[in-house]
Amino acid sequence: MKALDPTGAGTVLQGVEVSHGGIAHHHVWSASGRCPGAGATEEEPIAEDAFRSVFRTHPAGVAIITAMGERRPVGFTATSLASVSSAPPLVSFGVGRNASSWATVCAAEYVAVHLLAHDQRELASTFARSGADRFAPPTRWSVGPHGVPLLDGVPTAMVCRKVYDLPAGDHTVVIAQPIRAYQGDPARPLVYLGGRFGSVSR
Repeated sequence: MKALDPTGAGTVLQGVEVSHGGIAHHHVWSASGRCPGAGATEEEPIAEDAFRSVFRTHPAGVAIITAMGERRPVGFTATSLASVSSAPPLVSFGVGRNASSWATVCAAEYVAVHLLAHDQRELASTFARSGADRFAPPTRWSVGPHGVPLLDGVPTAMVCRKVYDLPAGDHTVVIAQPIRAYQGDPARPLVYLGGRFGSVSR
């Protein structure tokens, strides 16, 4: 199988193309791992501390990603959720390769994405805490479509079919297609800024 240039010009690159659910899934990286057209000059990346410092000034929405494993549900707090495409709808998020949820999330066909409200800091902290029983009370949840764990009381939840996983440094970037969305009462969103949770006014 082959992958096509996303510009539509027909240039063949290394990778695979898979049609699933009306989406053509294209891996468009070269053997070097660079995007097509990327410069050939290698430069050292900025230091990890400097990188973290930059993003401490960048407010990010807070989400919880959940998936069902063979024995139990898993989940984690994510600040990397992003809208990738509207036609078709696609979202992305990152999961650390050392995270306890990593293997289950990567193996799952479906995941649930939950957007949190400003008063759900404790829920976000629970799903970010190493070693915590994240689905034990007071967390309220139920099994949703395709067996995904759905958290109760969140402003918005989406059931998503995974499109593909992309290795990215110490993380895996997951791209998924929402197939169902649940919206409750509008609420001020929970955000993460400067190493702590906060909120913004609409």
